[in-house]
Amino acid sequence: MKAMILNDLCDIRENPKPLILEQLPVPEPGPDDILLRILACGVCHTELDEIEGRTAPPALPVIPGHEVVGLIVKSGDNVESGRVGERVGVGWLYSSCGSCRYCLEGNENLCSEFMATGRDANGGYAEYMTVPGGSAFTIPEYLSDSHAAPLLCAGAIGFRSLRLSGIENGDSLGLTGFGGSAHLVLKMVRFRYPDSEIFVFARNPAEREFARELGAVWAGDTADESPVRLRSIIDTTPVWKPVVEALKNLAPEGRLVINAIRKEDVDRDYLLRINYPLHLWMEKEIKSVANVSRRDIAEFLELACEMKIQPQIEEYPLEDANRALNDLRMGNVRGAKVLRIVE
Repeated sequence: MKAMILNDLCDIRENPKPLILEQLPVPEPGPDDILLRILACGVCHTELDEIEGRTAPPALPVIPGHEVVGLIVKSGDNVESGRVGERVGVGWLYSSCGSCRYCLEGNENLCSEFMATGRDANGGYAEYMTVPGGSAFTIPEYLSDSHAAPLLCAGAIGFRSLRLSGIENGDSLGLTGFGGSAHLVLKMVRFRYPDSEIFVFARNPAEREFARELGAVWAGDTADESPVRLRSIIDTTPVWKPVVEALKNLAPEGRLVINAIRKEDVDRDYLLRINYPLHLWMEKEIKSVANVSRRDIAEFLELACEMKIQPQIEEYPLEDANRALNDLRMGNVRGAKVLRIVE
């Protein structure tokens, strides 16, 4: 099978081709696993974090990719029968211990033995992959393969972020950054909380225009002040400046939810600009989002089906994975980027 392999960590600005195309044997599923013929795989900013060394160290060499859509072509002996031929999706959650407090609560994302797809085990930048059967979810029929892929991370983690924001219908919500995850959150809010107004902060004028097209009542630059103070803000950026700037736009008791697996160091000194009365006073709070649980993916796919959500996508062939990553790094984003594995 064809696969794009990460052999060494690097700064993608210095090495714009960190992935190598190789031919590998098709893997065999274990007794609890399924074998997928991959149809499409989303390209996520987490891959940049992984390649550049900001996540936990990957199990090198590794095949990245954790927004995977594929067909089950083979099942292990312990996997329920009848799944061969089913179209399923796989997200960042590859496996967890299944017995700790967090797993039993349905928060497998907090498990100390959490394993990530495409980091701790081979992922979806390939023609085939194996995954535990319990970590694969049926894809709604209305979605194409490429439109389904971003929902498995950008959509699911946006869903978890929205739940952690604590907003109710009528509460105002801010979004910092407007890429693959944030544009899906905006769609969810408009569907679930029709009386809530959405305010977007983005450095790119094209992103701000895109946000207004999708229904944001206001869109400004990262450092701008919103016309009103906001009940909650979800940050979807890889850097620190939007976090600090967002805090000043929160209402009393407001919550900032940081939807990012890691932050880059390029503007870390921006944290020194936090002014307690301006940014944190009045019982404001900051909450991080740590990956997604199985419940997040399953419930979000149900919601996606109910609202017939369609992410904005840009497709690339598997062999162009490096180009997709570089476009993502450069901020050339309108929606989500997807590798189309099977034509």
